[in-house]
Amino acid sequence: MKELDYKLHFGVYGVAIKDNKLLCISKNSGPYKNRYDLPGGSQELGEGLTDTLVREIFEETGFKVLDYKNPRIYDSFLKIKNHQVITHHVFSLYTVTVNGEAESIPDEVVDGKNDSDGVLWMALDDLNLHNASPLILKVIDEKNTNPGLLDKKTFDDWEILNN
Repeated sequence: MKELDYKLHFGVYGVAIKDNKLLCISKNSGPYKNRYDLPGGSQELGEGLTDTLVREIFEETGFKVLDYKNPRIYDSFLKIKNHQVITHHVFSLYTVTVNGEAESIPDEVVDGKNDSDGVLWMALDDLNLHNASPLILKVIDEKNTNPGLLDKKTFDDWEILNN
């Protein structure tokens, strides 16, 4: 049996909730393809965590971050179904307030640097294991104050959705 490859990914993400709806992006690639995810992503060279947070949210949603607070960090392990890869996703979440109306996303992001197919406000009750990323599932755990909130979450047969 082939040994599993191990990939580590770290990202910074925003949690904006308004009227019991969560600001989400629709992923078009990666392990969360065709699922809802939080806006955010990887740091660029020399960026601080909040610099990444503000930049990524604007690039993926067109919203400007007005305020951020409540930093916390979680992790999850995904064993992709039918692949010999385990992805360890470490993610820093911030509660954010965004401006009321999204601006246009910069052209250079639309032309290939963005792994999002769009932004929407999703009712928290409509998000679940079958349509959301582990990051969103962690936000739901926070909201429900589920036991084990601070513990790693493991997904042994994670499916990359084709549509």
